Amino acid sequence: ACKQCQCYHEDTRNAILYSLLSSSSQDLGQSGGSCGPAQQRCLCHQRRTVRLCTPHATCQAASDVLVKTVCFMRNLPSFQLLPRDDQLLLLDSCWAPLFLLGLAQERVTFDVMEMPAPSMLKKILLDGQSKQQEPERTQPTLAAVQRLQCCLHTFWSLDLSPKEYAYLKGAILFNPDVPGLRASLYIESLQREAQRALQEVLRPLHPEDHGRFARTLLIASSLKSIPPALITDLFFRPVIGNADIVELIAEMFYEITSWQAAP
Repeated sequence: ACKQCQCYHEDTRNAILYSLLSSSSQDLGQSGGSCGPAQQRCLCHQRRTVRLCTPHATCQAASDVLVKTVCFMRNLPSFQLLPRDDQLLLLDSCWAPLFLLGLAQERVTFDVMEMPAPSMLKKILLDGQSKQQEPERTQPTLAAVQRLQCCLHTFWSLDLSPKEYAYLKGAILFNPDVPGLRASLYIESLQREAQRALQEVLRPLHPEDHGRFARTLLIASSLKSIPPALITDLFFRPVIGNADIVELIAEMFYEITSWQAAP
């Protein structure tokens, strides 16, 4: 069956490599479950677009996590002291990994289902109108969702405490390597302070696990491999439409005080 698909003809070697790498994983199944040996080795299975099985509940949970993420940044006095331009640069650069940490901390689970492929008749009928219509929204692929879920499962295996999550978020937020920062040296000192606090929390909690600090930072760095566009398309696009998620986050950040005061 795979020999009849486009993926086989595009790059057979990649399909073989994918099959070898997939043999050590667990099956995600059509619902998206968790990472693993795919029942179908064909790359087309991984490239199929998916959507949330329960978009209302999952998007609501994701929105709650995003609000908590913005509140976390808002409540950091050291972040408030930064120039506004630096705040916006850090928001743009770090909101996605911070949001994923929030999903992990809140243990938000979700399943996905495959999107139905458009019929050939629909493609023919809409082909002449494609230039006049707005571009279709991108949809997450099964492979991309698998990577995201694997990251979450890895964090759950660490079983971090609330303090560990808090200091880890600080270490990710205060990233001095973001281009264009005016207070990069100060931000670097804040990152070191957050990392030092994380290490001090780890020692009494896990005295026998001497590699936990390095392992935690390494796993946290993997969050940056998840594209913000994937997070937006999967969790927020059904709610915000074509709006810019970063602009909405910035508005939330600077208006969060009035939101908290509202009944």
